[in-house]
Amino acid sequence: MKLSENAKYLEDVAYVAGLDIPWEKLNGKTVVLSGATGLIGSFLIDVLLQRNEKNGAGIKIVALGRSKERIYSRFGFSTDNEFFMAITQDVNDDINTELKEIKADYVLHLASNTHPLQYSTDPIGTVITNIIGLKNMLDYAADSKAARFVFASSVEVYGENRGDTEYFAEDYLGYIDCNTLRAGYPESKRAGEALCQAYMKQRELDVVIPRLSRTYGPSMLKSDTKAISQFIKKGVEGEDIILKSEGTQLYSYSYVADAVSGLLYCLFLGKSGEAYNIADPDSDITLRDMAKLIAEYTGKEVVFEIPDATEAAGYSKATKAILDSTKLKGLGWSAAYDMKKGLIRTIDVLREI
Repeated sequence: MKLSENAKYLEDVAYVAGLDIPWEKLNGKTVVLSGATGLIGSFLIDVLLQRNEKNGAGIKIVALGRSKERIYSRFGFSTDNEFFMAITQDVNDDINTELKEIKADYVLHLASNTHPLQYSTDPIGTVITNIIGLKNMLDYAADSKAARFVFASSVEVYGENRGDTEYFAEDYLGYIDCNTLRAGYPESKRAGEALCQAYMKQRELDVVIPRLSRTYGPSMLKSDTKAISQFIKKGVEGEDIILKSEGTQLYSYSYVADAVSGLLYCLFLGKSGEAYNIADPDSDITLRDMAKLIAEYTGKEVVFEIPDATEAAGYSKATKAILDSTKLKGLGWSAAYDMKKGLIRTIDVLREI
């Protein structure tokens, strides 16, 4: 069974596709998304496809990725059609002729290295995707005179919590030691946000910036090495959950359906130039408690293991990173999945596909 055929997953997609938000802004429009086969991008495209199928929205979806065949396979197509087009485009390369010929109404830059193994083994790619790749997409959006550009940023822009706040609000300026390998991801996300502000001023581009908390869900990639993804994989496989630290790190998380719904609220209702945290207090949890929750559901144990040097190099040094989502909730957004519900749903779906 493919993910797009799973009943529970389709329920999640239908929930987001049925939100009471101004969908009419996308009717008949062209939406270009980088990172089309990623955790966030693939779920969002499934939502847009459902809007077309169930609501006759007529949204033309242009899905960008490094492999056209992988895009077709993920969404069940063998070729392009009137409302779906796959384009091979590495965002770090110059925009190709095929994409240049398309005028985008909305552009969403969702492509990024987003897990520890990538941070430690491809640090250059991690940085340039968030800066050079972003610049290429911003140029494309500005040339298209797009109505809005969305840059998917991250909780990691806040750096380490040094005890001066409980929750990170959007105006918090955190600490990051830039002279480390691991700093490549958060520092490039910060630089990316600054670059968005520059394009707003110099090229009059409308930009909004959702800051995602640590996101998980059944659309996650098999290559994902984030702790939560590794826990989930072990749970799906019926194995003990391996915890590679004391597990005292306290983080905010979002189930993918809530992350995408938050992104859509930013797209439709967010103020130009503003950043919005996507998180919910019911999904704030320590790694240890998360591991226990999954182990209890799957009938397994939590096992402690020391990470190797490559793994350790990619891990965040932040021990507490929880987000204040008051600003996003002010737009009308709310989460539908708490931590337990989201984890159980993810495991159940992945067991069935």
